[in-house]
Amino acid sequence: QVQLVESGGGLVQPGGSLRLSCAASRSTFFIYSMGWYRQAPGKQRELVATVTSGGSTNYAASVKGRFTVSRDNAKNTAYLQMNSLKPEDTAVYYCNVAAIGGPSSGYWGQGTRVTVSS
Repeated sequence: QVQLVESGGGLVQPGGSLRLSCAASRSTFFIYSMGWYRQAPGKQRELVATVTSGGSTNYAASVKGRFTVSRDNAKNTAYLQMNSLKPEDTAVYYCNVAAIGGPSSGYWGQGTRVTVSS
């Protein structure tokens, strides 16, 4: 079992920045991927960005160039730096961790709300 603690959401004006953090509890399973998904009101949950233990990253087209995902393997923590935020980035952001031996859907954080509004 892997437990996740997210932080960093909040209200920001368009064009502003936020940084999300996701700390994973110590696990006996190897965590090979950490990432972020988001769900806006009335929409399905969608991929935002992921980063593997080797540092390979993957981004949704809508955030490429504005968001940066990173991780600190020693701390089992992932970060999502969000710049140039737009109102359409408003959503609940969920951390997801994929671990060898864990469920195929990975482990999910409780979610942190990001609101981009003037």
